Amino acid sequence: MSDQELHRLHRVWRLGADIDTDALAPGHAMKHGIDRIAQHCLEAIRPEFAREVQAGDVIVAGPNFGIGSSREQAAAVLVQLGVAAVIAPSYSGLFFRNAFNVGLLLLTCAEAESLHDGERIALDIGTPALRGADGRTLACEPVPGFLTEMVEAGGLLPLLRRRMAAKKEADAV
Repeated sequence: MSDQELHRLHRVWRLGADIDTDALAPGHAMKHGIDRIAQHCLEAIRPEFAREVQAGDVIVAGPNFGIGSSREQAAAVLVQLGVAAVIAPSYSGLFFRNAFNVGLLLLTCAEAESLHDGERIALDIGTPALRGADGRTLACEPVPGFLTEMVEAGGLLPLLRRRMAAKKEADAV
């Protein structure tokens, strides 16, 4: 990670534990496209979230983030809204996989709940760690390289497209 990326500060949106997929992508909005579903993201918990979140902001939550149904839209709305990462002590297994498939970075951090709403933090994905504006560092669990590659590509499908194009180009030589 470059020094510029390390020093970019991301605003924290602090949520509690057990945030379920219905809060992220409410059932009543599921008949619409992802842009419309995103307008309802977290409306039952933080009504202002979808309206005020800015590209590069991060969500910090308690344990069991993404519990509930397996709807991929729950992670996709966060990408649609520009959320740079979700940071929590633990995730639902289905949400974890869906998030990386759509290019959403998840950082597992035991001390995530020590971060405060509105706080500015830097993400060091290489270490991985979080650095607060006050200088403190919170360690995160390592993210496997293949998942980091998936996030950098924008998700599983863009990664596969890139690999297929590279293979096609190599085969043509």
